[in-house]
Amino acid sequence: MLLEQIEKENDIKKISETDYDLLAQEIRNFLIDKLSKTGGHLASNLGVVELTMAMHLTFDLPKDKIIWDVGHQSYTHKILTGRKTGFNDLRRYGGMSGFPKPKESKSDAFGTGHSSTSISAGLGYARARDLLKEDYQVVSVIGDGSLTGGMAYEAMNNASQIKSNFITVLNDNTMSISKNVGGISQHLSTLRSANLYHGIKKGVEVTLEHTPVIGEPMIRQIKKAKNSLKHLVVPKMLFEDMGLTYLGPVSGHDIKKLCHILQEAKKIQGPVLLHVLTEKGKGYEPAMKEPWKFHGIGPFCIETGEAVCKGEKKPGYGDVFGQVLCDIAAKDEKVVAITAAMEDGTGLRQFHKLFPERFFDVGIAEEHGVTFAAGLAAAGMRPVFAVYSSFLQRGYDQMIHDVALQNLPVIFAVDRGGLVGSDGETHQGIFDLSYLSSIPNMTVLSPKHKWELADMLRFAFRLDGPVAIRYPRGEAYEGYQEFRMPIELGKSEWIYKEKHIGILSVGHMFEEAVKIRDILVKKGYSVSLVNARFVKPIDQDMIREISEDHEYLFTLEENVQIGGFGSQVLCFAEKERLPIRVINMALPDQYVEHGSVDVLKRELNFDENSLANKIIDEIDHKE
Repeated sequence: MLLEQIEKENDIKKISETDYDLLAQEIRNFLIDKLSKTGGHLASNLGVVELTMAMHLTFDLPKDKIIWDVGHQSYTHKILTGRKTGFNDLRRYGGMSGFPKPKESKSDAFGTGHSSTSISAGLGYARARDLLKEDYQVVSVIGDGSLTGGMAYEAMNNASQIKSNFITVLNDNTMSISKNVGGISQHLSTLRSANLYHGIKKGVEVTLEHTPVIGEPMIRQIKKAKNSLKHLVVPKMLFEDMGLTYLGPVSGHDIKKLCHILQEAKKIQGPVLLHVLTEKGKGYEPAMKEPWKFHGIGPFCIETGEAVCKGEKKPGYGDVFGQVLCDIAAKDEKVVAITAAMEDGTGLRQFHKLFPERFFDVGIAEEHGVTFAAGLAAAGMRPVFAVYSSFLQRGYDQMIHDVALQNLPVIFAVDRGGLVGSDGETHQGIFDLSYLSSIPNMTVLSPKHKWELADMLRFAFRLDGPVAIRYPRGEAYEGYQEFRMPIELGKSEWIYKEKHIGILSVGHMFEEAVKIRDILVKKGYSVSLVNARFVKPIDQDMIREISEDHEYLFTLEENVQIGGFGSQVLCFAEKERLPIRVINMALPDQYVEHGSVDVLKRELNFDENSLANKIIDEIDHKE
């Protein structure tokens, strides 16, 4: 086994060139085998095996810096830097991260999880290298899907000013998670067939270089006029127009050619963009046929590619949202849906099928998605932007200035709120209640079960202003169906009305709140339970009411404590000088690493037993 010879970075250089293809196959077999047991990002990693090998053959790690964009394509990089054994516990608590992590290895130059950042970070490295007069190479790897994010172009605009070597590798597999959309995708399609231009350019220059007397002057004149030829043969040669030297396109599965062109790129003083064509899922037929299905997958059967399921899968919150939105849109032609390259993940596939003209995929461009929704709303439409919590963070400024400041009726369907698990720090949706609540004019709701999500979405369309509905990843809770009182602005819902101890839960934490109450009741405590429903505005009348015959009010939310729902309740109780002790039970002020949600809750002392004991300790300590 060739893989047995790879124990640390640069060991790949000991492998014979004649064995490169065999090593690539061993890496693919290794990834398929390991991920079939642990789950993870398979298709994207199968597509960059040869590209990663070529970079490791060309550069010296950790001296040289390879910066990955959406870091879930870094599995081969981890293998080649001596982390094979880490795949046994990939994305599990205490195990290896599925993304680059500097504290995990010096060969991980920059931590990444979100998209469109690698060129900015790489340019920062290159500038620092030059200022400190150090000597190393900087390579930023970015996917074509990530080029739909505006930050990439801001970085390229600045990169054009650098005079030293800086390489950007564009990994073009025509996909992000779903099929890529928009003008940049069409532009790259043109470049993929643009070898004619590059052949003409190179051939003319070589011929003239060997022409005495007139050769050099003619080359200078041709270079002055090259834009005319370039735009005639390859329209809109975007990257060179921005000041980057464009190389490619080159096959991302030909290691010899990749090594050669990377060596050429190292010689160029200035910013270089190397366009590499790869196939997502390469080497594993199920992933090649359905790459979106194998973007992020749980354990699966290698022979069939089918997921290993534990029992019948129940509808998730995203499924409920998508179905209800379709029902609403069927009755109102002004309803439109927006996604940022997450059609499947946010439950909008059926909406796209039923209402294609009212469905908009803006690509990995959340900031644009928010302001685009604002424009739609200002023009009389009713836009719904379905987006993951951690990705919506990118549109915070736009939510403030473009939506809420104008009080426009944009609905934000905030998916993956709370702990999401194995993707780790960059994907946990634990800040949304804080940042959403800080925005004037924003109404923030969170449902306790799937029926309440449906009611809240319908309610949101009755409001004339921005609304955010926040719900978690995974199966939708189906308990307490009988508790479904009509949604009224700013009003919570009593579930159990007793005395002494009150629990005020937010959204999907209701399921834990019920369990916590059961534990306390069995121990002889009298416990009320209230479903908050509204994170903003909070139900002030309910807080006043509960303070009349309760000594304690515990708020429960799967969000960081600072600036969250509990902070608002505590602030109000103190301002009103209410005779009740308010204790916030929320997540700590820290980033939460990867692992299953159940494990993370136990480690954070945020499971029902730990929280029940916290309530008991609080009460016993005071009494």
